[in-house]
Amino acid sequence: MSSRRALLALLLTPLSSLAMQEPAKNTSPAERTPRARDLGLRFGVLPTGALNAITDVPGVAVGQATLRDGERVHTGVTLVFPAPGAGAFLRKFPAAIAVGNGFGKAAGLSQVEELGTLEAPLALTNTLAVGAVLDGLVRRCLLEPELADVRSINVVVGETNDGWLSDIRAMSLGRAEVELAWKNASRGPVEEGAIGAGAGTRCFGWKGGIGTASRVLDGGLGTLGVLVQTNYGGTLGYRGRAFPLRPEEEPSSGGREEAREGASDGSCWIAIATDAPLDARQLGRIARRSFLGLARTGSVLAHGSGDYALAFSTCETNRVGHGAREPEPRLILPDERLTALFEAVVDATEEAVWNSLVAARDVRGRDGHFAPAIDREAVRRFAAELAR
Repeated sequence: MSSRRALLALLLTPLSSLAMQEPAKNTSPAERTPRARDLGLRFGVLPTGALNAITDVPGVAVGQATLRDGERVHTGVTLVFPAPGAGAFLRKFPAAIAVGNGFGKAAGLSQVEELGTLEAPLALTNTLAVGAVLDGLVRRCLLEPELADVRSINVVVGETNDGWLSDIRAMSLGRAEVELAWKNASRGPVEEGAIGAGAGTRCFGWKGGIGTASRVLDGGLGTLGVLVQTNYGGTLGYRGRAFPLRPEEEPSSGGREEAREGASDGSCWIAIATDAPLDARQLGRIARRSFLGLARTGSVLAHGSGDYALAFSTCETNRVGHGAREPEPRLILPDERLTALFEAVVDATEEAVWNSLVAARDVRGRDGHFAPAIDREAVRRFAAELAR
């Protein structure tokens, strides 16, 4: 415990601003964990961004911290930054929340819905850590010198329940993990799979986790990116075809079927960023379409599933100055051009889910529970068969 306090003291040393790492050059598939496209899957016709990640949207960064303790604990924190440091509070971002099925414990949603703005990084974590992560993120935001006189800040914390693989009752997460995720923030490639808030999650009975994807919009509309925390169930599918079980995973031998027991429910959080010039109402329309991407993968937004989406725009002309009292000019995209963003968010959400599965690794958790990684070669064969 003393070493944890020492780590916390070190991590909470105030920083004047968030020094986000610059985007890294793309590596070849042989040098990194394969993604869904490397295995032959394709999602829609729009081109991806350079990283095929939410960080393709200008200014957006992702930071993650993972906590593992043998087989007992697999959990963590994932932060999505619309801007570094205090930037989101000083000039807020148009934002909207959509709820597909509200079986969740998120914090901070009502102010986003009421005011239509996001003023801090979005945090994702496990169900019972919402309070601790909220506390840690508020404390970290208030360390920024520009917020020295702030007495109220709205942070959004989303969650999925990783208690099947991780000892969620241990209440392991706290300020140290929030600070580490903050310090790890990067505008480069996003690590996927069993990382951060996805360390202990499952998807369709396989190991799930963090996944991301992006689309470049036609007509100079910019980029749209998605990041998901997958922890839901159903029957995994692609282009209307169910992904097949391997023979050794048939119900008689346990395997994935054992992992699927009780996993038809679950949750998924979807973060959506774009630099297209949108207002909160339009962002709400885009956020709602993201659930179509979940449906393509096989989700029915089950009874016990908490399915949420938060969408925000980083367009500079539409940001709202803190405490502004005079009208500010806005550039709003005509509704007639939103269909392209609807297409982008559906395709990117579907691909992000598959990326979370393909990147994941086997995880053996508490009480011997086991979540197998999806068989990448089986995915490759499946994609090849459908391409014939």
